[in-house]
Parts: sequence; C-alpha cells; structure tokens
Amino acid sequence: MDLMEYVEKGGIIVYILIALNIVGFTIIIWKFLTLPRKENITQTILSKLDLTKNINAQIEYEIKRLEIGLNFIKNIASVAPLLGLLGTVIGVLKAFEAISESGLGNPTIFSTGISIALITTIAGLIVAIPHHICYNYFIALLDELEIKAKNEANTQL
Repeated sequence: MDLMEYVEKGGIIVYILIALNIVGFTIIIWKFLTLPRKENITQTILSKLDLTKNINAQIEYEIKRLEIGLNFIKNIASVAPLLGLLGTVIGVLKAFEAISESGLGNPTIFSTGISIALITTIAGLIVAIPHHICYNYFIALLDELEIKAKNEANTQL
C-alpha cells in the first residue's frame, strides 16, 4: 500500500492534517530563515532602544515581534493529536457499525474501521511531534535572546 492509499483511507481528517502540516512547516522554515543569528539579534534590539524609555519593555516588545507565527505552530502541535484522536473515534465507530450491520462473521469489515483509526492517529502524531519540537526550540531561543539583550542593555547603561 502506498502513501496515497493511506491518505485516502484516513479521509478528511488526514487531508486537514496535511494542510496544517504544510502551513506549519512553512512558518517553521520562515522562522529558521528570518531569525538572525543570536549575536545579531541582541545588537539589532539594542540599536532600536530609546534610552529615555523603559528598556525592559522595549526589549520585550522586540522579542514579541520575533514570536509572530509561533502561536500557530503551538496550536498545530496541540490540535494535530486531537484530530488524530477524532479520526480514531470515527474509525472505531465505523468498525462497530459494520459489525452491527453484518454480524461478527467477516473480520475484514471490522478491520477497515480499525485501519482508519490507526492511520489518523499516526498522522496526528506525525504532524504534532515536529511542530512541538520546533515551537519549544524557538521559544527557548527567544527567551535566551531576551535575557542576553537585557543583560547587555544593563551593562551599557
């Protein structure tokens, strides 16, 4: 069985997960390409600071600007396993409906619903795991940059 057969068996939920995956990885690639190197970010933030204003608030504002798009990655990481679980419930429901309609004589009828359940569960986890890892990476990076920028700003004052 090839990949497209699995996608077709998983149905609409797998198609939704694929769409979320494409959008999420687009944001992830954008973040990897647009977030400058650590050394440059602190200098960029410090160059934008107005010494007459609250420096910590300005640094936090600049970091928040760098976080744009990360909430979407976090939401994909949270929603993907839930969509996989929804597919699991739908697949099991179809399996039990097939059993109730035809009886227990034909196990292939039951296996189709279970197959849908497993495919959607796998797809949900495949989408969620890398998004979760990338979100945590970006948040840790930005937290580190915020602390570094605050320390450098305090030493320059």
